[in-house]
Amino acid sequence: MIEESPSSVITYSTVSSIAGPLLFVKNIKGVAYGEIVHVLTPDGEKRTGQVLEAAEDIAVVQVFEGTQGLDTRKTSVRFLGETIKIAVSQDMLGRIFSGSGKAIDAGPQIFAEERLDITGAPINPYSREYPREFIQTGISSIDGLNTLIRGQKLPIFSGSGLPHNNIAAQIARQSKVLGKEEEFAVIFAAMGITTEEARFFREDFEKTGALERVILFLNLADSPAAERLITPRIALSVAEYLAFEYDYHCLVILTDMTNYAEALREISAAREEVPGRRGYPGYLYTDLATIYERAGRIKGHTGTITQLPILSMPSDDITHPIPDLSGYITEGQLIVDRDLNRRGIYPPIDPMPSLSRLMREGIGRGRTHVCHKPVADQMFAGYSLGRNLRDLVAVVGEESLSSTDKKYLKFADRFESEFLRQGYYESREIFDTLELAWNLLSDLPEEELKRIPPRLLEKYHPKYRTSKLAIDDPEP
Repeated sequence: MIEESPSSVITYSTVSSIAGPLLFVKNIKGVAYGEIVHVLTPDGEKRTGQVLEAAEDIAVVQVFEGTQGLDTRKTSVRFLGETIKIAVSQDMLGRIFSGSGKAIDAGPQIFAEERLDITGAPINPYSREYPREFIQTGISSIDGLNTLIRGQKLPIFSGSGLPHNNIAAQIARQSKVLGKEEEFAVIFAAMGITTEEARFFREDFEKTGALERVILFLNLADSPAAERLITPRIALSVAEYLAFEYDYHCLVILTDMTNYAEALREISAAREEVPGRRGYPGYLYTDLATIYERAGRIKGHTGTITQLPILSMPSDDITHPIPDLSGYITEGQLIVDRDLNRRGIYPPIDPMPSLSRLMREGIGRGRTHVCHKPVADQMFAGYSLGRNLRDLVAVVGEESLSSTDKKYLKFADRFESEFLRQGYYESREIFDTLELAWNLLSDLPEEELKRIPPRLLEKYHPKYRTSKLAIDDPEP
């Protein structure tokens, strides 16, 4: 990953102590924060690390491969005078890498077109372009009701034992941009996953052919915590290169950000920092922002970076620091619901607490369909009323409901069984999703469809039209 520059290499044999993944090197001079180091063991092994803190006479180094087996008396540290860089190339598409960016598949060697600092460069707010245009994931509960927009950061909040990995793999496999042919790539970074989960992602992408447009980074649960901190930054550096040098539309999927935050807490504890909420460092918000804020669009560039981070909430607690702080930085959230999953509905994404704050900017006439927003609003209203009626039926019984209430009750059932539920390998076009929504709404009395303007109702209600929806429909 790093080439040594002999003129800047400084080697010290003054390791004073070891704590977890950290080395403390004393009597240093001219060492900078973020500098890359090589840790040399007595038996000739060379490990890689990074300077976390540099004071006048001591440097704190995190070792990516871990500190197991190191001896303070016989270990030397070589400061390279450079920051961590990743070799990037278009040839990375279709390849599988470790969490530190080393190729772990059987493919040929990657020849670097450029070497980029993994910390990236902050995007000038003046140069940012507002997120626009639709990314189709093929999942109705996302595309129809909480749409993902190019340049957006939209996290998925899940819980232990829920199928967020399946959802992530399905989105990576199915996602695409509509309209004219444009380059689209998925950068998939998995952090702290088990060997079984890594095998699942590899085999799924290879079996379906999706690997051709995917760059896969795998940081395993038994990999050092320090490596987990650089995996998302490596993935985003590759995405920035493809987006802003080759005009790719990049979807970056990061799973699981909870494992990332746990690694950050472990490093913070080893440094004996004062803990914040639930033991996480006080700078957790800032650290997460350095990752999430690397999504977006830049004026003058066709390429975009869209982020879909996945968080497994401890104890399903949405107020936990990780989802709580993520919610402040990102533009909405998709909630994976345990009750829907328990009832066998896949994908179990509950649209009611979910939210895409930028949905309005990327849908409508010329992007998806002119009826998209009012239909989504009507679907939300109908499902909400139907769920409330379920609670009422549990008290007073269904016989006490009016005929209209019974239709809403049926609508909620069909909404879950037909609209939310779809197969793991079932990819729905946005127009199929909208057609399905109209079919469900047609079971309700027309006078109940108050969120759809009459001019749209008269043109697109199944009772009044004979053709299917299309992107080039003129606005009535």
